[in-house]
Amino acid sequence: MTMKACVKLATAAAVVAGLFLATGSEAVARPKYKDVMSATYPELAKKHGTDGKLTCAVCHPDKDKKIRNNYGAAFGKALTKKNETDEAKIKEALTKSEGEKSATDGKTFGDLIKAVELPGTAEAAK
Repeated sequence: MTMKACVKLATAAAVVAGLFLATGSEAVARPKYKDVMSATYPELAKKHGTDGKLTCAVCHPDKDKKIRNNYGAAFGKALTKKNETDEAKIKEALTKSEGEKSATDGKTFGDLIKAVELPGTAEAAK
């Protein structure tokens, strides 16, 4: 192999590695949602989070982030657009979803959050 071919191969490998790192799971996630949720519900984040931050598991019962639990579905419906980045609109959606019925008989998602319990189920929404 010539030196020129080796340089091209090394460059291509570096580009592929960079793309792989840049498109990891956190890059395609909605970290703004987790940050706003953690700030809005600090006690929930403290009890159920990792290092004081809530994880994707609040809304997603599976590694496949297209699958949402009942709380994730309610929160998603309350958002005004996909991948919302406006903090005020995310907080508005959180407040709106608090009033929705949870899977716990007689309790809303807000009731569970106030009791410092995770609002969503471990199963996918139906």
